[in-house]
Amino acid sequence: MNERSNDTPEQVLKFVPKEKAPNKVPQVAGQAIVAQIRTAADLAKEDCDRAMSLAHRLSMELRAAEDRTHEMEAEAEHWRERAARAEQWLRIIQNEIEEKLLVSHRTADTKTA
Repeated sequence: MNERSNDTPEQVLKFVPKEKAPNKVPQVAGQAIVAQIRTAADLAKEDCDRAMSLAHRLSMELRAAEDRTHEMEAEAEHWRERAARAEQWLRIIQNEIEEKLLVSHRTADTKTA
């Protein structure tokens, strides 16, 4: 290579790249960036796992609340039906009382007249 440098004009030699020591700064910076990205990804995964766990727990609670709501609606319907039957019986009893009182009252009136 020395022979060539003697044959090469000086103006051309000015533009020949000089050998440099390998620069470690970009490699270290790149590794730091990759480490930060991994940390961010781990944090995002943990957040996602927490959110999924919370969503699952809330979904189960909602399902239990819906089940209780259906049970309460069925129980309320049961009591509505019982109240309606009780009202029917009260009407029947009222009618029988009125009929018997009116009949006995009428017969008493006709006997006194």
